[in-house]
Amino acid sequence: MARGYFYRGQSEQFIFYRTPKVLYTEPEYESLSIPAKALYGILLDRESLSDKSGWVDDYGRIYVYMTNKSICNAMHISDKTATKLLVELEKIDLIQRVRQGQGRPTRIYVKNFMDTERLRFLNRKDSDSGFGDNPCLGSENVRSNNTDRINTEYKDTYLISSEDEKRTDERFRYRRYFMEKLDINTMRGRYPHDNEVIDEILELILDTVCSTRQKIGIAGEQRPIDIVKNRFMKLDSSHLEFVLQGMSDNTTLIRNMKQYLLAALYNAPLTINNYYKSLVKHDMATGNA
Repeated sequence: MARGYFYRGQSEQFIFYRTPKVLYTEPEYESLSIPAKALYGILLDRESLSDKSGWVDDYGRIYVYMTNKSICNAMHISDKTATKLLVELEKIDLIQRVRQGQGRPTRIYVKNFMDTERLRFLNRKDSDSGFGDNPCLGSENVRSNNTDRINTEYKDTYLISSEDEKRTDERFRYRRYFMEKLDINTMRGRYPHDNEVIDEILELILDTVCSTRQKIGIAGEQRPIDIVKNRFMKLDSSHLEFVLQGMSDNTTLIRNMKQYLLAALYNAPLTINNYYKSLVKHDMATGNA
């Protein structure tokens, strides 16, 4: 297959995992394998999602859920290799795994790759002499003269347009709405083994209601986006549970999970009542009611 080139304005059109540059440049991370560094970047991406979703413990620390199976699927590696990479990251203190027991998934705390004191040193402005209690007085020279490191690793140099800000704010508002409407936190507790599916469903709903497209494909048909958005706005926790139950009962291979979930979510408000009515009739007929 012949691949195309990137042209001006196209380099930022995709979503990337971001692995910290220090993992490749600092001596303390030399022993870390390339796949382990890649996994750390994936876990950092999950950490951002967990932060938005409120996955925070009693001490305010963010944690993520990512099973060995999910790591295998994300990186196309074996279960043994996934375990090895987690051990690598744990040995160098970049993650901490906390097992919860009773069939509940393991929490993964992704630790900061840069210690606080070192980061403060690199970014602080102080006098040339290094003396004085007020860091705002004296020379404006930055203590570290490694400007390449400061500019490329520790400062956010990306500019966000007003249109991007508007879309980000819109997605945040919809996230807050659906977190409450779908009762996401309760559903995570009720279905601990389906947390990743729940997250995927939430992100798919947000992608849909925030879409700028005119039409979207549902069950093989192109439907007006406004109709799809209106249907999705009717979803609540009962519909989410209905979709999860449908996936659990399904015995056929799902080849396109995104299309399956889109169709299931779109049809859920219309089919949920008939589904439960049929279950009641079946129970009454079999004497289970």
